[in-house]
Amino acid sequence: MNGKVALVTGGSRGIGAATALRLAAAGADVAITYVQRKDEAEDVVRRIEALGRRGLALRADSADPREAVGAVAQVADAFGRLDVLVNNAGVGVLGPLESLSFADVDRVLNVNVRGVFLVTQAAAARMARGGRIVTIGTCMTQRVPGPGGTLYATSKAALTGLNRALARELGARGITANIVHPGPTDTEMNPADGPYASPQAEMTALGRFGTPDEVASMVAYLAGDEAGYVTGAEFSVDGGHAA
Repeated sequence: MNGKVALVTGGSRGIGAATALRLAAAGADVAITYVQRKDEAEDVVRRIEALGRRGLALRADSADPREAVGAVAQVADAFGRLDVLVNNAGVGVLGPLESLSFADVDRVLNVNVRGVFLVTQAAAARMARGGRIVTIGTCMTQRVPGPGGTLYATSKAALTGLNRALARELGARGITANIVHPGPTDTEMNPADGPYASPQAEMTALGRFGTPDEVASMVAYLAGDEAGYVTGAEFSVDGGHAA
């Protein structure tokens, strides 16, 4: 990926940070967005720069259309191009259907659906032939193992339709679009030693949580040249959660 420029939304921690570092290790200059974790975002940039690549951290809330689209423009202007977009930023509100408020619905759909759509729209306009769009979904689009995930699963399922449509929309320009569905993954938001970890691990065929690096490795493959004939596809990195 030497000479390529990537944008990873929500890249200050977890899967986003692991992906940003994996892309930088492959030779890309990488920008990330964050909302609240400025110190962590700046640390990711320092680690990108330690790999000999350029890094950039931008505060941009995907729920705000102007901030979301503006981040794309800032990256393209700062680096002179944009080759790879990783739609990683997302939020989840879990709970009984009847407990979900209007504010919950707005926040989740604004970030997980509208924000992804608008960032992708803006990024595609900047991409040349050979561009890559990779979106982070969830194993809950393929198997919802229990109650409480209605809103989150709805928002992420919308991205599978978007992904297929993007493949058709952008294929003539040589731009690919794919989606990665992580299973239970050891992050700050869902630690492998947390109070709800054991039942999640038991739902996988491998009986364990994944790591951010394991998800990032699939993203990096899809963002690279070797995946040039892969588009409109879904990839599960879920330990067999959907098996």
